[in-house]
Amino acid sequence: MSHNKSITFIYVAAIVISVYGESPASNIEETANMTSKIHKVLVSSNDFPASAVNILKDFFTVEQTNFLNFGEEGLSKNYEELMNLIPGSSALVWVSHHPITTELLDKAGPQLKIVATASAGYNHCNLKELKSRGIQLTNTPNVLSPAVAEIAITLMLGAARRFTENLAQVRSGEWEIGFDKVLGQDIRGSTVGIIGLGGIGQATVKRLAGFEVAKFLYTGHREKPEGKALNAEFVPLDTLLSQSDFIVLAVPLNDETKHMINKTTIAKMKKNAIVINIGRGELIDQEALYDALKNKDIYAAGLDVTTPEPLPKDHKLLTLLNVFVLPHIGSATVRTRTEMGELAANNVVNALTGKPLITPVTL
Repeated sequence: MSHNKSITFIYVAAIVISVYGESPASNIEETANMTSKIHKVLVSSNDFPASAVNILKDFFTVEQTNFLNFGEEGLSKNYEELMNLIPGSSALVWVSHHPITTELLDKAGPQLKIVATASAGYNHCNLKELKSRGIQLTNTPNVLSPAVAEIAITLMLGAARRFTENLAQVRSGEWEIGFDKVLGQDIRGSTVGIIGLGGIGQATVKRLAGFEVAKFLYTGHREKPEGKALNAEFVPLDTLLSQSDFIVLAVPLNDETKHMINKTTIAKMKKNAIVINIGRGELIDQEALYDALKNKDIYAAGLDVTTPEPLPKDHKLLTLLNVFVLPHIGSATVRTRTEMGELAANNVVNALTGKPLITPVTL
């Protein structure tokens, strides 16, 4: 700190002390917080957890949009408001899967230091542009792994036990009765292949331990020590595809993984294979998946993510009984969304107060 800046800080602290009549020691943190209010933080959606907003308000001036940053509202009304509010922001808390545009970053100005996305995935965050501008990026991994893993298992059960077909029977009131009717597949004794043994993949394997799975396989860029601890075998992708009864996609979306499940890779799967997607919709070529499911080249699919989202109600995938679809609810629990919000907020606090980021994304 320069000599002049030091004098200014002491002068401001002295004023605060004289007004409130407290000792310097007891007010040093409050004084620092008051001076840091010069930083403006913009929260991009009106449904960010209140506890996380309060963390930010303890340190900074906080602006929050009045609209959801999701769906059509996010693309229209909210985007317009973001453009009006973002100038002068030091941090942007991004609560959405809508992309962060160059236009938005231009409007923010050169003082923008960090984008904190309240999600594990960050393919929507314009990485190249953030890097070129020297803007830091954080995400919220790990805290959502348990909740997403629960949904992975829900999808496995739903697809294997033919929930879509059986729920249709309940709604119609016409049940297929018989000892050999609407039979599904077991998780017990199966081979489960995890594509991407990160936090979510590991949490899924841990939660499947009580289901008497015969074998766990996983693939990725390298073998992981966590794999050995979980008794999971590291194999090439082709081996995983050809041997697995359940194939769980738990990888981020990038140029390498986009449409990794396609006509060619589906052809390597077993006839009884069940594909589970808890990553991003574009990991799967949905045209190829539709054809495979319709022709019964594979047994079923369980999807928490699709392309687009929401999936139109007349989409042809929804005409198939061997698809079990959920509306992207992997992390949708009160505890998990609160923890995600608070982690994003604390990343901003650290970034703007000179502390190490908690969950930085390497750009």
